[in-house]
Amino acid sequence: MEKFDSTYSKACFHVLLFFCLSLGVSYAQPTIEFDPVITGLSSPMQLVHAGDGSNRIFIVQKGGTILVYDDNYVNRGTFLTVTGLLTGGEQGLLSLAFHPNYETNGFFFVYYVNAEGNLEIKRFQVSANPDVANASSGVVVLTIPHPGQANHNGGELHFGTDGYLYLSTGDGGSGNDPNNNAQNTAVLLGKILRIDVNTSATAPFYTNPASNPYPAGNVPKNEIFSVGLRNPFRWSFDSQTNDMWIGDVGQGAEEEINHKTATTALGANFGWRCYEGDNAHITGGCPPIAQFHFPVHTYATGSEAGRSVVGGVVYRGIAEPLMQGYYVGADYFSGDIHIIGPVNDPEMTTTIQTSIYTGLSDFGEAENGEIFAVSLNAGTIYALSPAAPLPVELVSFTARPGVESVQLSWKTAMEKNFRQFDVEYSTNAKQFNKIGTVMSQSFSNGGLYNFSHNTMIGNTMYYRLKMVDRDDSYKYSKIISINRNGDNLSANFVRPSFIDNRMMNVLIEEPFKSLELVGVNGSVLLKQDITNKTGNIGVPVGAMAAGMYVVRLQGDTKVVNQKVLISQ
Repeated sequence: MEKFDSTYSKACFHVLLFFCLSLGVSYAQPTIEFDPVITGLSSPMQLVHAGDGSNRIFIVQKGGTILVYDDNYVNRGTFLTVTGLLTGGEQGLLSLAFHPNYETNGFFFVYYVNAEGNLEIKRFQVSANPDVANASSGVVVLTIPHPGQANHNGGELHFGTDGYLYLSTGDGGSGNDPNNNAQNTAVLLGKILRIDVNTSATAPFYTNPASNPYPAGNVPKNEIFSVGLRNPFRWSFDSQTNDMWIGDVGQGAEEEINHKTATTALGANFGWRCYEGDNAHITGGCPPIAQFHFPVHTYATGSEAGRSVVGGVVYRGIAEPLMQGYYVGADYFSGDIHIIGPVNDPEMTTTIQTSIYTGLSDFGEAENGEIFAVSLNAGTIYALSPAAPLPVELVSFTARPGVESVQLSWKTAMEKNFRQFDVEYSTNAKQFNKIGTVMSQSFSNGGLYNFSHNTMIGNTMYYRLKMVDRDDSYKYSKIISINRNGDNLSANFVRPSFIDNRMMNVLIEEPFKSLELVGVNGSVLLKQDITNKTGNIGVPVGAMAAGMYVVRLQGDTKVVNQKVLISQ
């Protein structure tokens, strides 16, 4: 990335930013917290996932090391160390992408600046240990000459839904792109490239898709997908629509964020060096203006707004509905957060919010769609989530079985301009369905509510409340469970109750002394002291056979149980 400066590192733990939804109605401004989940890293550059169902996250570090963590942010070790790099300035290990069929073929690709200063893609394969790559399996797929300058390397790999590998490259460095690389379709610099890595088992280990837009002499098409970029350090695909979002670092006039749909990105010319952002720059010999694609968002380079855009991602997770469909990016130096969206709205609006946080090098996605911010200077990964306080305080939520129903009750301590409770239930604690709505009593000192779910289902059922404000913002209550076959009601403190990653997540909300995992024959298979512990606790269950178990929390005067299922 251009214009890195280690003096801009700041120690901070949370960033609050606000944005308005623009859907023709007025929405509350949710607060988004940047919560540190992984610290102590060495110049982290990128966060990615393998797409293999493991929910692991992989951290690319500038010096060449790739670390792997589980979805509880527990370090599982070094996945690979890439050697033979230049690591000064904007150089180093820049990006990692896993093959769409990684689960079966074990292939992944890295992008870095090699010892000669050229840009290089290398393919590796995982070893028999899923947390360790086979370092000897590396083969060079593509080397791009990058003469003269150490900056403007671009920097990100992604696979598209077409199965092709995409790569962003910078224009080669120096000012004003002196060789006009970005507009020259015979040069691979200043571009988005697209190659097919599925067609050749031998060198050069790739071919060029026939649908690529530019010819290359006697070769039907070259590697170029789109042109006219200065330094597209960070870019992304919208994981739902495959739209392309590119943050392109400006020179002295404008930083820019470009957006092209999946159907219009092919052959797009984003303007550099003929245009910088919306401004004419060096237009001699350039094609007509109608042939250029201009950015959806710009801001002045070198102003208080910043001087080095970091392209972001569109949120497509399910845990944070208030963020759904919004693009989140930033400026490396100012810390300004750029929110665009909702992206499916033809009249997308942009909100720029100042923050005290600087030094972001990437916005990454986990396999479940949740997003993270990567701080190069602070060596920290932050999980992004909105904390949207509602004008209601829920103090209890209980259930009891009836003859042909489940009776739900809840109590609030405060309500102010609050609208309704949507009652939702599930049979697996993962997928919930709405079964009714209870309107707010609007009592400032709280109220008592009841709801009857008429059902003959006899197995365990899970319930939660979706608490909806008048401005349509909302949050969920904790999940409670009940078994109509006679088990005692207990809070669903193991979430999820179906454990498929060998790690049990336990939420301790009140004091207990011990946690036990009990087999179907009543034997205690695991016991852990949890005295004075509260909050989320990760309990490894890798040694347990697949099957049904009971998790028991024991205190001085209270014992609660919950059934869990451990998969293979």
